[in-house]
Amino acid sequence: LVGGPPSPYSTALCCAGTSAMNVRDANGALLVEGDSVTLIKDLKVKGTTVTLKRGTLIKNIRLTDDETQIECRAEKVKDLVLKTEFVKKA
Repeated sequence: LVGGPPSPYSTALCCAGTSAMNVRDANGALLVEGDSVTLIKDLKVKGTTVTLKRGTLIKNIRLTDDETQIECRAEKVKDLVLKTEFVKKA
């Protein structure tokens, strides 16, 4: 990048692969912070009597240190950790 200060867009492009994780859903779609996902099967939540039903929309996900897990909040459960193999990008 010659000829001036780098734009935020070009900085994001050059730094995107350095520390970013490659988090993918059950279909192989790339997941990023703030995405919405849908559950692809019924999930029983450990420690509660709640079952999250297939098709439940989870908004505003957060990525964790593990590429196979995401953090989120469901309507019935707060601070939930889900495996990415049970979600698809909405």
